[in-house]
Amino acid sequence: MQPQGDIALIGLAVMGRNLILNMNDHGYTVVAHNRTTARVDEFLAGEAQGTRVIGARSIREMVDHLKRPRRVMLLVKAGQPVDETIEKLLPHLAPGDIIIDAGNSLYQDTIRRTRYVESRGLQFIGTGVSGGEEGARHGPSIMPGGSEAAWPHVKEIFQAISAKADNGTPCCDWVGADGAGHYVKMVHNGIEYGDMQLICEAYNLMKTGLGLSADEMHEVFKEWNKGELDSYLIEITRDILAFKDTDGEPLVEKILDTAGQKGTGKWTVIDSAELGMPTTLIAEAVFARCLSALKEDRVKAATKLRGPKPAIKRDRARFIEEIRCALYASKIVSYAQGFMLLRAAAKENGWKLNLGNIALMWRGGCIIRSAFLGKINEAYDKHPRLQNLMLDVFFKRGIRHSQKGWRNVIAVAAKRGIPVPAMSTALAFFDSYRADRLPANLLQAQRDYFGAHTYERIDQPRGQFSHTNWTGTGGDVSSSTYNV
Repeated sequence: MQPQGDIALIGLAVMGRNLILNMNDHGYTVVAHNRTTARVDEFLAGEAQGTRVIGARSIREMVDHLKRPRRVMLLVKAGQPVDETIEKLLPHLAPGDIIIDAGNSLYQDTIRRTRYVESRGLQFIGTGVSGGEEGARHGPSIMPGGSEAAWPHVKEIFQAISAKADNGTPCCDWVGADGAGHYVKMVHNGIEYGDMQLICEAYNLMKTGLGLSADEMHEVFKEWNKGELDSYLIEITRDILAFKDTDGEPLVEKILDTAGQKGTGKWTVIDSAELGMPTTLIAEAVFARCLSALKEDRVKAATKLRGPKPAIKRDRARFIEEIRCALYASKIVSYAQGFMLLRAAAKENGWKLNLGNIALMWRGGCIIRSAFLGKINEAYDKHPRLQNLMLDVFFKRGIRHSQKGWRNVIAVAAKRGIPVPAMSTALAFFDSYRADRLPANLLQAQRDYFGAHTYERIDQPRGQFSHTNWTGTGGDVSSSTYNV
């Protein structure tokens, strides 16, 4: 019998099922497989009933249903399960066939897997998929990287099922070699951490500081979503604040204040440290989640550690507008840091990342989708070598117009004891980045004093290092210079 399957998908959890149905809607015949075969039967009898989806109870059966080159997408748990699934697939596939990892894999693993699969004569794609369950079903942002020869064989499918920007452009394009796709998805998730934390800080300022009710904050976010903060995360925050529990009270206020995380934000921070890129806002967002998890400690500390009363006695409407300014300016810094990291990673790994295209891929379907990303795309289209987003005319103007309110909100929050770690670190980064001189000269003197680590002088060429015998007893031999 002639194979009918255009692509196979292994992993029938919610994301996998929704992607299959999405592909089916666009005219593709998908072969569905799951390690627990009962899930295949359940899917075919449920959501996939009446579709062209083909069920497969074994790897062999799945492969036999596929047209060549065979395309097999994995949506299994990141880590060892991906490697195990690849090993099960290899004996059944032939040179030129394509394995696609669509999970949230660590990009170093994708680099390793690309090399390994290519060494076996096959092609490998590691692709980020963002948009959650809804995005998977109706159009996610898709960020593929890996074996470039595989791209023509999956491009049509990926771009058909992806979200579309306002001008109809698919929110999917080839990102780059080996781990580039998963790296871009990782940074996307790091920025997502920052966006969410900033919104939570704005909510806390209004709730704890101004005493606004959930319904009042719903109206604020509803209004914000009509302007320059228009985004998916502002939109869902608006809806969350209006959602009532069975007793008519806001559900959000009954949710325990301990945040979870799956690791992509942490990976972003770790890699930024390795590359020497200060993604301070993402780091604060990650640590804010860690701190929230210390619930019992915080409850005890609340009874022993005293601070000012949080009530903010200011004109409500004016301060809410200042909070909006602080959120907007901090968001600019967050994205500036994220794109700095992408630029550094491209240089380190030899990837040719198109930063404007990446912004466009995030313009629809993904969790951080927003009108804001269209401006980032425009900035990099105008100046592909733009060093920092804050230097673009549009974003520079945005910070200038928001700066007074931004500074005031952080000052008031500090005086009233309301934590705004992400907004505060965003301002600190902005002030540090625009400073032509920082106190690192003293830091270098300290390092040289206790460890003979040397320093550069302003009256000598860069790259020429000096050492001083600060005490007269330390000697004149210096340590080797290095950067971490």
